[in-house]
Amino acid sequence: MELEKSFYKHLAQTTGFPMLLKFSKANGIYLYDDKDEKYLDFISGIAVANIGHSHPKVISAVKEQVDKHMHLMVYGEYIQNIQVKYAESITNELAPELQTVYWVNSGTEATEGAFKLSRRVTGRSEIISFKGSYHGSTIGALSSMGNEKYKRAFRPLVPDHRQLEFNDIESLNEISSKTAAVIVECIQAGTGYKKADKVFLDKLSRKCSNVGAMLIVDECQTAFGRTGNLFAHQEYRITPDILCLGKALGGGMPLGAFISSKSKMMKLTHDPILGHITTFGGNPVSCAAGLAAFEVLKSSNWLVDVQKRGKLIKQVLTSHSRVCEVRGTGLLLSVILETEDFKNLVYKKLIERKIITNFFLFNNEALRITPPLCITANEIDYFNSNFIEILNEL
Repeated sequence: MELEKSFYKHLAQTTGFPMLLKFSKANGIYLYDDKDEKYLDFISGIAVANIGHSHPKVISAVKEQVDKHMHLMVYGEYIQNIQVKYAESITNELAPELQTVYWVNSGTEATEGAFKLSRRVTGRSEIISFKGSYHGSTIGALSSMGNEKYKRAFRPLVPDHRQLEFNDIESLNEISSKTAAVIVECIQAGTGYKKADKVFLDKLSRKCSNVGAMLIVDECQTAFGRTGNLFAHQEYRITPDILCLGKALGGGMPLGAFISSKSKMMKLTHDPILGHITTFGGNPVSCAAGLAAFEVLKSSNWLVDVQKRGKLIKQVLTSHSRVCEVRGTGLLLSVILETEDFKNLVYKKLIERKIITNFFLFNNEALRITPPLCITANEIDYFNSNFIEILNEL
């Protein structure tokens, strides 16, 4: 009880109703409370713990890096081996146009850096995003958010930001020679994992190319295997001008990045110098954790199984009459229920059974289903059976 009082007193809150679960350790797909009772983690810290919690290779890499050094200097001045190695490892899996990594601290900061880079490259100011989009909550990223409810209290925001309809090909005609960049998610995270149509993204990519606008793809939640591909945009066969990464990028540590071509990135080095700057971006301990997690992911067979695992969830849950839809792909799913009140009841019942799910910003009827990629078929069966039992009880 004392800890809870201190939590409320000394930590700023994000809502008036935090989950208030107390955990002391985590391993694999489980979180353990102070009584050592385990909870099945079906959100992975919101698509962060893609390879599971406390993987021994990640822990080993962190300890090894800490023994060498931690922070040395603001980003970009010293040559640090682990930063270079991780950047090489990521860009080796991307198109040749995406060869240069700018390390930051989070996906939101990656968004901010991408906006600045696009304006610097094009000499234009207009940033276009889509209704239902989420790219972070700092003032620039908030300006591109596709939901007025979360923006209204903070206006006026950054000018020259506007939203188009997602998956609406006709709206792409509004992208013009005044547009610096269009930022898009392959799967919208805030709406409950609404997928982009392949034709829509293809036409968006072509339109940006035709008018000289930068295409920014935000893969903070979709990257690192969530969809069965290392990066979701590869499934759509498009190549962004700028790629934003976060969440699972750090292997459980805070890390973000925006990635583009060398020629574009050089624009941030002059007129003025320090076009973007960050003290802790690319922290060596975070890079060590991220690189280790990335290597674990690439050497596993989890990517092959991601779609199969997702289908196991979809097939069982969609068979129940009280489930309206299971949206998303792979292990990036949302379960759409009848009403917000009913969703809240299901959520609480799952917690009682020590199964953790979560909500979405822009979809009040949806539960988030994003377990670690290392989850087994048996563990999914356990989740499914409990979910169905709860639906039947209610």
